Amino acid sequence: MLTTRYVTGSPNWIDLGTPDLEGARAFYGGLFGWTFQSAGPEAGGYGMFQLNDKTVAGGMAVPPEQGGSAFTVYFQSPDADATAERVRTGGGTVEFDPMDVFDLGRMALLADPAGVAFGIWQPGTNKGLDVVDEPGALCWMELYTPDTGSALGFYRSVLGWEEYGVPIPGGDTYTTVNPAGTGPDDMFGGLVPLEADPVEAADGPYWLPYFEVTDTNATVARAEELGGTVRLAPIDLEDVGRIAKLADPYGARFAVIKSVAPQEK
Repeated sequence: MLTTRYVTGSPNWIDLGTPDLEGARAFYGGLFGWTFQSAGPEAGGYGMFQLNDKTVAGGMAVPPEQGGSAFTVYFQSPDADATAERVRTGGGTVEFDPMDVFDLGRMALLADPAGVAFGIWQPGTNKGLDVVDEPGALCWMELYTPDTGSALGFYRSVLGWEEYGVPIPGGDTYTTVNPAGTGPDDMFGGLVPLEADPVEAADGPYWLPYFEVTDTNATVARAEELGGTVRLAPIDLEDVGRIAKLADPYGARFAVIKSVAPQEK
């Protein structure tokens, strides 16, 4: 599960790049109850989405010519420069070289060998998201990739991840990942072969963030009311929860889940 006890390799930040920040603020405010707090004029329009005064994501306006609307997941690094170099030698791409963000931390934007974007965050005074794994906050993520074996090798070499296979109905195995030196209780995401999911295959590989909700059906209905798109209608996953896949009005893809509580399993 995700936790704010961040360690090397764990997801510690997520942000949204969107061509319409005001529209995104209205959408996610109506959907999750998020508010937006600007980081100030010196931050170039970047700001924080907050829930009950706790940061759950970052966000900024991105010109359409710089790419479509999307969430970017960041993983903790003790040395952003060294991690970026491992990305290069591992066959990935450094999209934006490591840079300091005031005294908050040091970050870089990268892509794995399949072209999937992600970021790294070397904490300074900002250790990461204030809240995860609660309603309205990030709780899981999935990498849709054409080759799960190659992806595992890449992220293992770059971020030190370990993997754990979880049996799923039908005799298949769902590959989960966790930070080095931890265990299955610290898994934070899964890897899915792109061709195994027709919903995702058409749009190519990427990291899909999941946000916890209290009622999947109600959240989906609200997303449609706010101008979002249902990419996958609500379905139940045994011993996991009820999920749905959505996109905001500007095309950013994400998923929601009402997780099965431990005592319900």
